[in-house]
Amino acid sequence: MATTQNKANYSLRDLSIYFLKLGTIGFGGPVALVGYMHRDLVEQKKWITEEDYKEGLALAQLAPGPLAAQLAIYLGFVHYRIIGATIAGFAFVIPSFIMVVLLGIAYVRFGGLPWMQAIFYGIGAAVIGIIAMSCYKLTIKSIGKFNKSSLRSKWLLWVLYGAGIIITVITQSEEVLFFIGAGLVYMFIKAPPKWAKKNVAANIVLLQVSTYTADWGLLGKIGWFFTKAGAFVFGSGLAIVPFLHAGVVQEYAWLSEQEFLDAVAVAMVTPGPVVITVGFIGYLVAGFPGATVAALATFLPCYLFTVLPAPYFKRIAKNQSVKAFVDGITAAVIGALVGAVIVIATRSIYDVPTALIAVTSLLALIYIKKLQEPQLILVAALIGLMLKIGFA
Repeated sequence: MATTQNKANYSLRDLSIYFLKLGTIGFGGPVALVGYMHRDLVEQKKWITEEDYKEGLALAQLAPGPLAAQLAIYLGFVHYRIIGATIAGFAFVIPSFIMVVLLGIAYVRFGGLPWMQAIFYGIGAAVIGIIAMSCYKLTIKSIGKFNKSSLRSKWLLWVLYGAGIIITVITQSEEVLFFIGAGLVYMFIKAPPKWAKKNVAANIVLLQVSTYTADWGLLGKIGWFFTKAGAFVFGSGLAIVPFLHAGVVQEYAWLSEQEFLDAVAVAMVTPGPVVITVGFIGYLVAGFPGATVAALATFLPCYLFTVLPAPYFKRIAKNQSVKAFVDGITAAVIGALVGAVIVIATRSIYDVPTALIAVTSLLALIYIKKLQEPQLILVAALIGLMLKIGFA
C-alpha cells in the first residue's frame, strides 16, 4: 500500500478546517501551495509523514490535473481514505470557487463600466508577463536549462517542446491527440512497455474515442470540454491555459480574447488553485450552472486520477514507461503554453502602455524575488485605472 496505516492524530474536522483555510488565504500558485502543505502538515502539525507527502507529490506530478488540488486530495486519502480525500478536495476548492463566482457576477454586472474596463486593461497586459514567466519556470523545472548539456541529453524532449510551440502558433489551437502522441513517442523511444506491440490497435481505438465530441446542449458541451481539460492537461495550474484558450476562444467562441485574459487574471488574484478560473469561465458562459458544471468536470478527473491509483502507487511510480509517457506529454504541453502566450500576446498587446505593462511585469517577477502574482495584479489594476480614468 502506498499510504501509511498508522492511526491519524487529527480528525476529519481538523482536516476540513485546514484545507478550508488554505483554500481561502493560500496565494502564490501551485508551487507555493504544495510548499505550505509540507510546512504545515509535515513539519509543524506532523499529521503526514515525509514519505506519504513525497508519494503524494510524485503522484500529483505524474497524473494529469492541477498539482496542488491533487496533492490535497492525496493527503486527505492517507488516513481517511475516500472520505478524507473528498473532504480535503472540496474544502480546498470551495473557497476560491465562491470567490470567482462572485467576481463573475460583478464582472457581468459592471463589466461595461469605465472603471471595470480600466482595471482589466492593466490586468490583462500584466497577465501576459506572468504567464511568460511561468513558461520559463516550467521549462527549467520540467525539461532543463537552456544550455548545450541539456539540449544534448534531452534532445527529444526539446524537440517535442519546440513542436508544441510551433503547432500552437501556426494552428492557434491545441490538440489533445498531439499531447498524447508526444507522450507515446517519448515512451516508445525511452522506455517501451512489453505490451506495446500487442496493443497498437487498441491504442488507436482509444485515441479516436478520446476526441469524440457529444452533441449535447450548452451545459453538456461545457461538461465535456472541461472534463477533457481536467483529464489531459499535465503540469501546474497555468498549463491548462492553452487548452482552455483553444476551446473557449477559438473552437466554441464562448469568450472574447479580452474576456479570456480577464478570466486568467481572476485566477491569479484569488487564493487556492489557479485552475479555479474554470469556474469564472463557466459563469460567463452559462451563469452559476455553467460555473458549477465547469468546476466539477475539471476537478472530477483530478480526483479520480488521485484516489484510484493511491493504494497501489508505489508500484506504479517505479514504472519507467509511465514516467516516460508523462515526460513526453509535459514537454509538449509546456511548449503549447509558450505558443499560447505568443498567440494571446499578439492579440492583447495592442498599444504602447499594454506592451510596457507586460514587459515590466515580466522583469518585476524576474528581479523582485518576493513579489507575488496577486500583488502584481493589484498594481497593474491601479495603473490601468490611472491610464484610463485618471488621465482621461
